[in-house]
Amino acid sequence: MIATRPNTLNEQRPALSVSARPPLTLVEPLNPYRWIIMLAVLTGAFLELLDTTSVNVALRQMQGNLGATPDEIAWVSTGYILSNVVVLPLTAWLSSVFGRRNYLTLSILLFTFASFACGASTSLGALIFWRIMQGAGGAALLSTAQTTLRQVFPKDQQGLVQSIYIVIVVLGPTLGPAFGGWITDNYSWPWIFYAKAPLGLVAAALVWRFLDQPAHLEKPKGLDWFGIGLLASGLGSLQYVLEEGERYDWFDDGTIVRLTIVAVVALTAFTFWELSPKNPYPVVNLRVLRRNDLSTGALLLLVGGFGIYGGVFIFPLFAQGILGLTPTDTGLLFLPGGFATIVGTLLCGRLLNGAAPLVKPAFLILFGMAVFAFSQWMLSQMTSQSGTADTIVGLIIRGAGLGFLLTPITVASLQSLKPNEVAQGAGLSNLARQLGGSFGIAAINTYVTNQTAFHRSNLVTHIYSGNMLVGSRISGLTQRFIECGFSPTDAHASAIASVNGALQAQALTLSYDDAFLLISVVFVIAAPLALLFFRKTKGDSQSIAVDVGH
Repeated sequence: MIATRPNTLNEQRPALSVSARPPLTLVEPLNPYRWIIMLAVLTGAFLELLDTTSVNVALRQMQGNLGATPDEIAWVSTGYILSNVVVLPLTAWLSSVFGRRNYLTLSILLFTFASFACGASTSLGALIFWRIMQGAGGAALLSTAQTTLRQVFPKDQQGLVQSIYIVIVVLGPTLGPAFGGWITDNYSWPWIFYAKAPLGLVAAALVWRFLDQPAHLEKPKGLDWFGIGLLASGLGSLQYVLEEGERYDWFDDGTIVRLTIVAVVALTAFTFWELSPKNPYPVVNLRVLRRNDLSTGALLLLVGGFGIYGGVFIFPLFAQGILGLTPTDTGLLFLPGGFATIVGTLLCGRLLNGAAPLVKPAFLILFGMAVFAFSQWMLSQMTSQSGTADTIVGLIIRGAGLGFLLTPITVASLQSLKPNEVAQGAGLSNLARQLGGSFGIAAINTYVTNQTAFHRSNLVTHIYSGNMLVGSRISGLTQRFIECGFSPTDAHASAIASVNGALQAQALTLSYDDAFLLISVVFVIAAPLALLFFRKTKGDSQSIAVDVGH
């Protein structure tokens, strides 16, 4: 009988239970051209973000050249945002259908060609059409870029990589007003679109040449046309309501009421349909929101978008309407804050980089929200006599707060996702930030309007015939206008108009201050959400580790 050697290795090794097994690792080979890929995708993302704020500066010039009304020219911005918001949550699905490299390249080319076509447009209809196409192409330039960076760089470099990504996210909107204002003041509005075309072509060529298809990406076996229809109608209606609600007195307008109903019904039905077991091919994987980190990050980005875009919306109104600055000067005021954001973001990336971050993301988020809230409080102390030196300190502190806010939210939001969930998570995160911005602009625009009426009614109570200071002011202004050649009747009317203008400017200043204070309060209330990153759910603990290796 032949003796057999016992398998001592198997005898000594305890059986692993399902819960004790190490996490499955999906490895994507490290791309040797990853830094070139970063340059390409961040160039596309920068162009998209630059576009969102630079075009708005030139709307008045476009209106005059194209013979449009204020309501008509507003669709140059509204059309872009509508298509961008609708396509954003579809980017993960589109990337899986066409392939990551193909979809990103096509999106950059569509954005670039549409941008050139916008500059060449000679009618309002053509301009709006190409802006819609540009928004559809631009949707992938952010979320797919973020997903790509998450997939082609190793885990221990994600803090640095995501911080560089956030620098671009903040730098684009920061430079946008200065870029658009300078071109508007020195050239003509079509060059805002033409100037982006060469960089877009370079970015598309680099993506096509160096980016590979991820190994774990599976092409969907079916099309969820019903889900796509619900999503498009729901988000499109919601974005229109947010963009146009203030102009048409919100629910006093029948169209706004009807579209609000459509948005609520369509988005509710979309949520149930995407989560339904009867839907075999959901176009948006809403189940990823069960991950605590992603859902928490989406809520914080919703609040962040509210404050970031809301503040960028009202500060130029104050600077140009009250302080009398030009678009170029207003844009230049944002530059020191942009540099503060870069410094804060890179420092944040250094603290978060490596396998064991030096500081927990939640602590950095709390610090960033506190700094940002303080900056908004500082801006709420501005007066109609404030100079650039009074505002620039608040803007620099605001920029530093952003640097310590967005990077840890981005890193923490995606850290527990499986490789095949990162694209969905990035798309939903960017959608949350965009919708937060839309909510912020709509809410703050309405708030400023209401507060202006409130402050004006209070200030008017001090304007009466028995007020000696008011009478002396009107008499002095009347005499000055008479000395300038006005008749006594016209001089008196001009004096009253001047006092009324000063009163309106003061009411506006107080309402802008209230708006900045509102943003500060919202951030203080929302700050404790960062503590949810410490809470681990069952879905998070079972997530598949992402190891892209060296």
